[in-house]
Amino acid sequence: MDLLTRIKGPRDLDRLSLGELDRLAEEIRTFLVDAVSKTGGHLGPNLGVVELTIALHRVFESPRDKVLWDTGHQAYVHKLLTGRQDFSRLKSKGGLSGYPSRAESDHDVIENSHASGVLGWADGMAKANEVLKKDDHVVAVIGDGALTGGMAWEALNNIAAAKDRPLVIVVNDNERSYAPTIGGLANHLATLRTTDGYERFLARGKDLLERTPVVGRPLYDTLHGAKKGLKDFIAPQGMFEDLGLKYVGPIDGHDIEALESALQRAKRFGGPVIVHCLTEKGRGYTPALEDEADRFHAVGKIHPDTGLPISTSGLDWTSVFGEEMVKLGEEREDIVAITAAMLQPVGLGKFEAAFPDRIYDVGIAEQHGAVSAAGLATGGLHPVFAVYATFLNRAFDQVLMDVALHKCGVTFVLDRAGITGTDGASHNGMWDMSILQCVPGLRIAAPRDADQVRAQLREAVAVDDAPTVVRFSKGAVGPAVKAVGKAGGMDVLREPKTDARPDVLIVSVGALAPMCLEIADLLDAQGISSTVVDPRWVKPVDEALAPLAERHRVVVTVEDNSRAGGVGSAVAQALRDAGVDVPLRDFGIPPVFLDHASRGEVMAEIGLTAPDIARQVTGLVAKLDGRFESRAAEPARD
Repeated sequence: MDLLTRIKGPRDLDRLSLGELDRLAEEIRTFLVDAVSKTGGHLGPNLGVVELTIALHRVFESPRDKVLWDTGHQAYVHKLLTGRQDFSRLKSKGGLSGYPSRAESDHDVIENSHASGVLGWADGMAKANEVLKKDDHVVAVIGDGALTGGMAWEALNNIAAAKDRPLVIVVNDNERSYAPTIGGLANHLATLRTTDGYERFLARGKDLLERTPVVGRPLYDTLHGAKKGLKDFIAPQGMFEDLGLKYVGPIDGHDIEALESALQRAKRFGGPVIVHCLTEKGRGYTPALEDEADRFHAVGKIHPDTGLPISTSGLDWTSVFGEEMVKLGEEREDIVAITAAMLQPVGLGKFEAAFPDRIYDVGIAEQHGAVSAAGLATGGLHPVFAVYATFLNRAFDQVLMDVALHKCGVTFVLDRAGITGTDGASHNGMWDMSILQCVPGLRIAAPRDADQVRAQLREAVAVDDAPTVVRFSKGAVGPAVKAVGKAGGMDVLREPKTDARPDVLIVSVGALAPMCLEIADLLDAQGISSTVVDPRWVKPVDEALAPLAERHRVVVTVEDNSRAGGVGSAVAQALRDAGVDVPLRDFGIPPVFLDHASRGEVMAEIGLTAPDIARQVTGLVAKLDGRFESRAAEPARD
């Protein structure tokens, strides 16, 4: 790591020869495999952008020039070249974020980990430069997978309208987002990749031209930037140029010299330019290259030599859903599945294998996915759209106005709901139950264990006149939590150990059921009796909840969602509507963006743990007791 340790900032790259830059690239790949195998993280994407990142920082002057990444999971090499080489606590509390972070460095401009937004950022920054008469450059690096998102094309439409506004768009084309990129854009890029006559023509003459004194290198650069007529004859890149965007490429994304040449020409152009770079996801690491599913897009802790996981966890929520989907597919021919470029991460790989003609990958286009689902439902099918909870935020209008307004039977399955932890602020699925509360007719299920995932998924797909949502957590699913009784449609998980009026009704939401039972145990040790119920379906609020609440002195809700507008708020409104005047305390996630850390560390930091909640509930009950005692001690009034 001799060269890498000498890089304290991007300008240290300027002193290196081409041969040293190639050695540096090898050192970076060795570092990434060694470091990420210890911590987990996005390995494959970063192995693919080593030379591209080096070339970017050689040609542009960050942080004066703004280099933006979409998505930010491919910015590990950028971190290394901007002085951040301690990866020992990557994605852990107190360590480096897995994405660009303004708190870490002036070189990180935007903290994006949702795809397809970078071109909008770049458009705005380029406009700001124009108004303020600044001459620094804006460079947007966007993966070919992110180009499947509609926001990217909305931005391109605006970028192309200003032919003299400098902006460099680098398309990192590795044929993949998580899995292979699909759709019409992917087919067009594939045409550009496979129609290599133009670059092959240049390559054949490159050595000869460079040996030609005086005019050789300038002539090569001229040919490399040839006008549209010659390029269209050899390579059909016309889609971009028809938009009004200068196109350069395709460029070998692992040839630093070719990359620098292309980027220098784009930098000098004075208008919007697309530089199309061909890279290989997982490059230089055999286990990643042999992983056809996603080229080690994201890994846990692995053995660096073999790429095999160091330890295996128990059954996880995603797998339970995936297996039940296959069973449903076998039973019902109208069940179809939708994914937004995340087939494996959301557990639909087995469904695809079993029913390849009944699954649709819409690319990174959640809005389109939701509307397409409405169309599928209207056409007589029941679509199940599996997506990370945080990514459904982007399709709220479509859920509201296309699916719900039309009473379409669509099931949204939200993976990674609640606190996910290590991926940081953008990936916590902490908004879905708040955002979706206001959607008329929509129903939300929050399963507490694997058995309930199976049961509630089946209940959801049985609804054909309204949207349904099934949300569950990230990671391993614990043992089954058995019900001891029923109250309306709710499961009673614990009954009070007294015939007198119980003190506390605990409303447990989803995966927090074991915590709520622990809270009940802690309260019981303080002489405070409690009932624990799992609503199962948290929207709408079960009609049996109000009369049950009325039989208790205090109601407590516990949810893995924002307190603002969440289940606690819905329960409080339901009690008010029913005329039940019982104190209610809602526990959940505060309305703040949470720093990256483990799920347990985040929950401890925000006080969403059994001891913290039990302590506060004990205090609340004590205040009630004090109030009643003080009233009893007051003298009678005439």
